[in-house]
Amino acid sequence: MESSNLNDSALVSAFMQGQATAMDQLVNRHQQRIYSYIMIRVKDTDLANDIFQDTFIKVVKTLRKGKYNDQGKFLPWVLRIAHNLIIDHFRRNKRMPMASSTDDFNVVDILEDGEMNREDVLIKDQIESDLRNLIEELPEEQKSVLMMRHYGDMSFKEIAEITGVSINTALGRMRYALINLRKLIEKHQVNLIP
Repeated sequence: MESSNLNDSALVSAFMQGQATAMDQLVNRHQQRIYSYIMIRVKDTDLANDIFQDTFIKVVKTLRKGKYNDQGKFLPWVLRIAHNLIIDHFRRNKRMPMASSTDDFNVVDILEDGEMNREDVLIKDQIESDLRNLIEELPEEQKSVLMMRHYGDMSFKEIAEITGVSINTALGRMRYALINLRKLIEKHQVNLIP
């Protein structure tokens, strides 16, 4: 059977039995999701690349020691490793990331990407900037769930596994994030409708 047809568990087993190409397949299969998760949190391309690389170094070392036992939950396990490395980085540097306005970090696409004139582009950029600023005001736990759900395209089950909380807690944090975001929109009188 070709390795591309194997599920994650089978690829992990193959790698642990000495088939190095199985890790290449796992990386190719999940790199976009893992990198996006890291980038959303650190908002810096070089740092995201470093943490992505460190994540897989740790994955390989753990697998080679035979210490992997997450019952077929490879992606959530790797995302948790990445999450812990991100936290370690910010603890070492004693700072939390700030949202930045870059081309590769779009918080939300509010307008259609059809024919847009210069004024439409300016309005869209202002709306995105306003929304980013409001999201930064949310409590960290709520902001984290909102970012993972809407901008990391993760399920609540994945969010719960990564953050180490129940699905109900993750859902509750999302609910409060949206409630608080609405309050912030009213408080700052921000118009998000173009």
